[in-house]
Amino acid sequence: MRRLEVELLGRVPYADAWALQRSLAERRKRGETCDRLLLVEHPHVLTLGRNGRRENILAAPERLRQLGVEIHEIDRGGDITYHGPGQIVGYPIVDLREWKRDVVAYVRAIEESIIAALARFGIDSFAEPGATGVWTREGKICAIGVHISRWVTTHGFALNWKTDLSYFGLIVPCGLHKPVTSMEALGVDVPLEAVHEAVAGEFVRSFGYEALIIAAAASAA
Repeated sequence: MRRLEVELLGRVPYADAWALQRSLAERRKRGETCDRLLLVEHPHVLTLGRNGRRENILAAPERLRQLGVEIHEIDRGGDITYHGPGQIVGYPIVDLREWKRDVVAYVRAIEESIIAALARFGIDSFAEPGATGVWTREGKICAIGVHISRWVTTHGFALNWKTDLSYFGLIVPCGLHKPVTSMEALGVDVPLEAVHEAVAGEFVRSFGYEALIIAAAASAA
């Protein structure tokens, strides 16, 4: 039976979440654990993917230090993005050998799950050809960047729930000169728990899991 364990971690420093992802991914490769979806929130941080360019950071280092914004260079695809309070970040640790060995299909399924989750709250969103992520007419609402090693995934998506959008002014988000938005900016005020439930439920549907387990925090199990 294919099952997904969803772990609600609360606010976690980026480095800690990245270390947890790596640990779980190695265990998933060895077949020691099931697929997982980590849902977290981060303190202010900028992450640069494999194609990230430092010139897409618009703020001076001194300004970033004043704002308490960290910078991490990581191995996901894509350019630069921002994570911070009020943003729901999802890290799927999924063995694609048990679903589809298809990277494009994986990213499209994440997009579909977010689009369906937002639809539950009356938000009309869509995938934009040639621009990975989920968009609305007012701007990008969810960034996606992944890494796959031996068909096990890390990194994932960042959905703007009640994000302070001014922090995106520190960068050129994903290397694209396009606006960003959030659920709150679109006039949708819903509890975090409701969004977690929608995202997890639609992820299960998109990937065809037969069982869903909700955990309060990551464990060694």
